Amino acid sequence: MELSGADIAAVVLYFLLVLGIGIWSMLRPNRDTIEGHFLAGKHMFWLPVGVSLFASNIGSEHFIGLAGTGAASGIGVAAFEFNALVLLQLLGFVFLPVFIASKVRTLPEYMVKRFGGSRISMYLSVLSMILYIFTKISVDLYSGALFIQQALQWNLYLSIFAILALTLVCTIGGGLAAVIYIDVVQVAIMLGGSSILLYLGLEKVGGWEELKVKYMTSVPNITYVNPNDNGTCGLPREDSWEILREPFQSDMPWPGFLLGQTPASIWYWCADQMMVQKALAAKSLSDAQGATILTGWIKVLPMFLIVVPGMMSRVLYPDTVGCVDPEVCQAFCNNPVSCSNTAYPALVLGIMPEGLRGVMIAVMLAALMSDLTSIFNSASTLFTMDIYREFRKKAQTKELLIVGRVFILFLVAMSIMWIPIIQELQGGQLFIYIQAISAYLSPPIAIVYCMAIGWKRMNEMGAFWGLMFGLTVGVVRMILDFTYKAPLCMELDNRPFIISSIHYMYFAAGLFFSTGFVAAIVSLATAPPRDYMLVRTTFQTRKDQRVRKDEHEEVYGTELDPLHENGGTAVGTVEVKVKLVDSYELSCWARLCNWILGIGADTSDGEKHHKEMEEHVQKLSTLQQSTTQKVILYTNLVIIVSLALFLYIYFSISPFTAEEIVNMRHISMNKTRTEIFNMEL
Repeated sequence: MELSGADIAAVVLYFLLVLGIGIWSMLRPNRDTIEGHFLAGKHMFWLPVGVSLFASNIGSEHFIGLAGTGAASGIGVAAFEFNALVLLQLLGFVFLPVFIASKVRTLPEYMVKRFGGSRISMYLSVLSMILYIFTKISVDLYSGALFIQQALQWNLYLSIFAILALTLVCTIGGGLAAVIYIDVVQVAIMLGGSSILLYLGLEKVGGWEELKVKYMTSVPNITYVNPNDNGTCGLPREDSWEILREPFQSDMPWPGFLLGQTPASIWYWCADQMMVQKALAAKSLSDAQGATILTGWIKVLPMFLIVVPGMMSRVLYPDTVGCVDPEVCQAFCNNPVSCSNTAYPALVLGIMPEGLRGVMIAVMLAALMSDLTSIFNSASTLFTMDIYREFRKKAQTKELLIVGRVFILFLVAMSIMWIPIIQELQGGQLFIYIQAISAYLSPPIAIVYCMAIGWKRMNEMGAFWGLMFGLTVGVVRMILDFTYKAPLCMELDNRPFIISSIHYMYFAAGLFFSTGFVAAIVSLATAPPRDYMLVRTTFQTRKDQRVRKDEHEEVYGTELDPLHENGGTAVGTVEVKVKLVDSYELSCWARLCNWILGIGADTSDGEKHHKEMEEHVQKLSTLQQSTTQKVILYTNLVIIVSLALFLYIYFSISPFTAEEIVNMRHISMNKTRTEIFNMEL
């Protein structure tokens, strides 16, 4: 399929719009402080922060992976989206008050204040970047390239380099403010384009009720016998229209999801730098909580805008999107396991009219860039503030800002090198791959953060050895998972019991609670934390206004001082004898680089920005909220948690009777030819 001129025009206009926003964000003040670049000056109100949280979550892997899993197994995957409604409020009303009160810029920095020492923060920073590469950057690039390659017929690497180039311009120059401003525009494009696709898709399949029946009878021409349970590979699941499913043989066991997947999601929403950094950019606690509530409301939409279109794609293209024959799948999408990941692109390219196809390509680019800009900015923050400063304790602000930007280039190089590996490793359901990897590595982080915030007796020894225990157990399971790859549906499952029979969600639940047990035992067996470490670092002590010695040194230290061309500081008691270099004496090239990197030569402006930021952070840490704000926020909190509970219950009740399901299975079997798979092929 060739794109029309209108399609190409839509994509070009999108690129120009995003580039313009990135350049505009370079013109704002406060980019010469660490908070100014990495936390958008802490002056964002609730609307852009909430929208940006959503945009950071909904990346190209959602459009590819979420829709693909919807095509393969029904609406069950929407449970992850409904779970976020509750966990976002856990972030806003439990975690964020502590993070804001403790005046931290990164989550590993919080661990330093809570426990002292640096080994926990260093470990968390390194592990976060490993998780970013395994579950975010590489997956984003692969899924985005998959869509763009099908739509534009571009070379895979040409597509990726074009996207990365624009992403780098926006992130390196503008910092988090550019990320948030761009996200607001991109979410509008995503929601608008996806809504049009949903409408056209429902019109094509005959409406909502017709979709339910047609999905249950959408089968490819060739299916295979499942030798493990004598079922039929290629038929839709009987529980396709249920979210929380039976606890033993299903792909979404409800006890495993509630007890195991929730801890992994706690890490993602409450203890992951990429998400929390957006909320920390809010100008007040009320704005931060309003942002999490807004994001929660928007998170109701992905089931209808992404999962359901994936199911419609299977209805319209059962032989390709729903293929199970390895030869057919290989010919269509170069993946012998499954082509369900092509569900969303197939629907876009198949039913969208000219012009709107370009809009939807822009939607995918928007999702991809939203994720990448957020990841690059968060990862550079972690590296700069928690790793680089460990080796360069006296580094000036100018040096830190430059290092943060250069590290983004390193991440880009790593991402490009990882692409061939992802092409080999990606399986039938990309979204489930992401969740499985998270389930092996993130539950220990989640329980340690929960205990650090909620239990004052938790100490550094308990937290560290709990994390080491969790890492060891999780890595062993992950290695086993990669060693014994999952067989195709029509192949015998000869994997060890722990891999074949223990669902990754149940494993995550066991890992979460066992890590907490180890951390508690070690904490109780060793000395309690020093009293000053608990000041504003737990939920119970978040409003404690005693002065912390470490905080006092940090506020008046060099790391928050504004930039000067001589690398000096703004501390009034220090006499700077080095002559400042006038910006007009610099070459044009040097001035251009300084402008792009946010480094100015105006000492007075730098001192002013620093002082304003210092006062603003101090005011934020008091957690002031008016009575009206509390009433509005907590009313919304009750409503949104109740809505999540209702959605879980409503969509976990099958719309079909047992007799109707049997009849639809008969119809499906009459539409396909069932064969026995030749294991020797």
